[in-house]
Amino acid sequence: MINEYENENFFQQYAQMPRSRDGLASAGEWHQLKPLFPPLKGKTVLDLGCGYGWHCKYAADQGAEQVLGIDLSPKMIAQAQQRNSHERITYRVCGIDAYEYPENQWDCVISNLALHYLQDLDPVFQKVFRTLKQDGIFLFNIEHPVFTAGIGQDWIYAEDGKPKYWPVDDYFLPGERVTHFLGCEVRKQHHTLTQILMGLLRNGFELEAVEEAEPPAEMLDMPGMKDELRRPMMLLVRARAKK
Repeated sequence: MINEYENENFFQQYAQMPRSRDGLASAGEWHQLKPLFPPLKGKTVLDLGCGYGWHCKYAADQGAEQVLGIDLSPKMIAQAQQRNSHERITYRVCGIDAYEYPENQWDCVISNLALHYLQDLDPVFQKVFRTLKQDGIFLFNIEHPVFTAGIGQDWIYAEDGKPKYWPVDDYFLPGERVTHFLGCEVRKQHHTLTQILMGLLRNGFELEAVEEAEPPAEMLDMPGMKDELRRPMMLLVRARAKK
């Protein structure tokens, strides 16, 4: 997986984003993602692509007994250790596809805005199913297929600079999408909704919740946030490992 987060210019701009500075309170999807978490007191939690570690710290604060956050980026792991350290959290530089996924190890596996960097989701779903305990929860947030199928992942703009519409093309052709984000060329992987949801069902999961992220009313005055109501950007999924 290409790791744009090791690009110093990209990383510095990423650090200025509200969700990077302020954590979960500034994440527009948190009001929907938070209620999807299962009770974590005394549980074991694995975070795939943990970034700054905000969700790891949340799990520890909820009483999780053991939390492991992995991320391919040493820069991200360094920030996680600095910002969100906790005696029950371990951070490790490791790619999602490189982790060993020991059998029946975790009560809950979470992943926030990381899976859309992976070309093939099925092997990951298989490994997550294996590493979850009976009835364990897989909770993830992935860029919505309508968003990843957007041309350049950007709006078509009017002459006055206002967004006119969000163009979608090649929806049923999964694979790499190249976009510009935070001043850098970023490569992501487009997956259709069928691929994501049926991939879970094929690999033993039972779907418990599927939600499309909408910004909360209190954030609609933030620049550009009202436009987030015009097309979905994120897909939130909770699935249970039925063994």
